[in-house]
Amino acid sequence: MDALDVSRWQFGITTVYHFILVPLTIGLAPMIAVMQTVWHVTGNEQWLRATRFFGKLFLINFALGVATGIVQEFQFGMNWSEYSRFVADVFGAPLALEGLVAFFLESTFIGLWIFGWDRLPRRVHLACIWLAAIGVNASAYFIIAANSWMQHPVGVEWDETRGRPAMNDFFAVITNNTTLAAFPHVIAGAFLTAGTFVAAIGIWWMARNTWRAKKLREASGTGDTSEVPESTSPSHVDATPEDLEKDARDLWRPVTRFALWVTLVSGVALFITGDIQAQIMFKQQPMKMASAESLCETETGPGFSVLSIGRQNNCENIDHIIEIPKMLSFLADHSFDSTLQGVEELQEQYTKAFADNPNVPANQNFAPNLFVTYWGFRAMITWAAGSVVVALGGLWYTRRKRVVESRRFGFIALLMIPTPFLANSSGWIFTEMGRQPWVVAPNWEDDLDPLRISMLVQNGVSNHTAGTVLVTLIGFTLLYGALGVVWFMLQRRYVIEGPASYDSRPPGHSDDEADSDSDSDEPKQLSFAY
Repeated sequence: MDALDVSRWQFGITTVYHFILVPLTIGLAPMIAVMQTVWHVTGNEQWLRATRFFGKLFLINFALGVATGIVQEFQFGMNWSEYSRFVADVFGAPLALEGLVAFFLESTFIGLWIFGWDRLPRRVHLACIWLAAIGVNASAYFIIAANSWMQHPVGVEWDETRGRPAMNDFFAVITNNTTLAAFPHVIAGAFLTAGTFVAAIGIWWMARNTWRAKKLREASGTGDTSEVPESTSPSHVDATPEDLEKDARDLWRPVTRFALWVTLVSGVALFITGDIQAQIMFKQQPMKMASAESLCETETGPGFSVLSIGRQNNCENIDHIIEIPKMLSFLADHSFDSTLQGVEELQEQYTKAFADNPNVPANQNFAPNLFVTYWGFRAMITWAAGSVVVALGGLWYTRRKRVVESRRFGFIALLMIPTPFLANSSGWIFTEMGRQPWVVAPNWEDDLDPLRISMLVQNGVSNHTAGTVLVTLIGFTLLYGALGVVWFMLQRRYVIEGPASYDSRPPGHSDDEADSDSDSDEPKQLSFAY
């Protein structure tokens, strides 16, 4: 492999790892804010327990997300210096806003939220988690705005002196129609992830508590408690069957129902925003969408390929086994008789358009990896089905004030937790790999010069040796693998431990003044963070 290949592998690996953490952070922060708001309004201490419990899981995820996210921006200047020089006048503004406004907003108020339970008035403390949630989502917006410019450059003009695009309309950059379509789709995916995460844990705890209560009752009649599982949760060590059932009914059921509805609503939002985004992509990046369907020849009213076989990077050896007639045409513009260009015709058009461009090789292949784009698109849809299983099953088992008693479904719900993470990652792999070979795709729609304001990926890489990049690739892969184990073990530990007994006690402060004096020897609310 040369420096380009190794650099692409490094950026791909670190990006996919980072984005495993991002959707949960984006979606869970507002959900925790809602939980704390319900406690603040109703005084129901079960919602306080839920806030603190899921707050621990959120902070573990947030900490690793920040650490891995910093690496991303350093790679722009190190492995992709030519790309950074080309986009410098454009990327500076949204990335600066992401760092100076969004990131500092979220990090500052998350810090105040962590350490302010017994030091801030309740309303101020509640405002901290809401501001942190706003900052998390604002950060996502500015990053997506920068990424969307790579997909569809707008708001710039060509600077002859410096030989690169210069931004002349910041508002156009941050209101790019690609951004306005991608942002709600990403946020919906984040809420799907967080909703599934919270719901699955709640379902598992309901099933665990009801089963343990049943075993305790059976043991009380015989005096044999050897088959009753011990609980690692401080609040459940000496719990009676009634305590366990009360927890399932009063704590886990409301929180789970809330998360299940978040999952369902975000699923509907994903469907709607995905449809809007697909129509935009058919216009802006027809090669990406043709590759996603292995549509090699131009067709009128083409069908949607459910399954195909063959060497999918070679249009001559692809066989569509299962196909929904005219559905691809409908996805493109809601018409069943649209004419969509195929990969081969688009290849001819791009070859002619860039024939005299010295930065584009004469034999350049303008199609992305057909295999990755085809199956990445389908993997995104398929993995999302795991959230559907949790949502529909959870709503059925908790109907009419019931709780989940099936240990089997509780276990299935836990197994479904990774599926929305995988769906999000598959969607981004499709989006970014589908843009290849462009690192900045040409804009054929607006009054820009697509032959200049575009960049092939091989023209953006730094002048490193492959060995130099390979060392860091191996280092990051090993480090991220170790961090992944730490992340999983911490999440597993606190999920199994459950809400602590002291989590139900309101913090010792009033609305009028903060009380910072505390001589209690009890563990702190977010004990692992101290």
